Amino acid sequence: MSKGAISEFIQKYYLHFNAASVVDAAKAYEEQLNGGAKMLVSLAGAMSTAELGKIFAEMIRQDKVHIISCTGANLEEDIMNLVAHSHYKRVPNYRDLTPKEEWDLLENGLNRVTDTCIPEEEAFRRLQQHIFKIWKDAEEKGERYFPHEFMYKMLLSGVLEEYYEIDLKDSWMYAAAEKNLPIVVPGWEDSTMGNIFASYVLKGELKASTMKSGIEYMTFLADWYTDNSKNGIGFFQIGGGIAGDFPICVVPMLYQDMERTDTPFWSYFCQISDSTTSYGSYSGAVPNEKITWGKLDIDTPKFIIESDATIVAPLIFAYLLDM
Repeated sequence: MSKGAISEFIQKYYLHFNAASVVDAAKAYEEQLNGGAKMLVSLAGAMSTAELGKIFAEMIRQDKVHIISCTGANLEEDIMNLVAHSHYKRVPNYRDLTPKEEWDLLENGLNRVTDTCIPEEEAFRRLQQHIFKIWKDAEEKGERYFPHEFMYKMLLSGVLEEYYEIDLKDSWMYAAAEKNLPIVVPGWEDSTMGNIFASYVLKGELKASTMKSGIEYMTFLADWYTDNSKNGIGFFQIGGGIAGDFPICVVPMLYQDMERTDTPFWSYFCQISDSTTSYGSYSGAVPNEKITWGKLDIDTPKFIIESDATIVAPLIFAYLLDM
């Protein structure tokens, strides 16, 4: 299949250094898919607030990603953008803000993520009233679900439709919900919805056990990996942190702790990050360090792209989508 203008551009001009790594990583990702491998994509940082869904949703629809690991923030912020986009405020001069100006944003219900402010009432509270009912209904039925499963239920129920402010095709969470795509959300408790859920537990209105735990996410991932690794599973990591650290550990856990020595290593690894290798920094560690932990093999294709993921990830996805 012929490639589009964006793909042709990066192949013609991205020839050295980080630019060349972008093309190499994209081609290797495509080779994985062509060979029947599946791909895990991990989302750290504020990729949903950066509106990655405008292209990532199409990656999901075209089966270019088969499982996602993301922070609780990315899980919820894609939906917040869906229902409150016009209320967001961009602050291009965010580097120049004084503490008093930051306080004024708080007073106006605007929570800043770099140059973009998320509106408290229209985003957080709008979701809260609907997700609480879904949590409560499940608890009263004696049912338990993962954080992403509750979000899927909310999206597919239609209760948010009256609030939609962007094209639905630009929501990666909606695309994932339609496919019931597997997601793991390590450390969900530190997200806004996680904090809100904890507040209801503290008030005695919900039980902590209604929400499935991180350990249950890991055991789910272990089973999924075992069932889907026949032709390999690649690992495409955007940013660092727990979104990447958590899922990559499933392989040494299966191999070493479960003693399933036939467990294959991850078949591909790419990380987009501006983190540097320093004192114990895992996010900045070069891929070869992961060999010593039993995550990657000697011959696993490995790529590090030291750049801004909001620039690089859309280019790689555009290549994979023949754009």
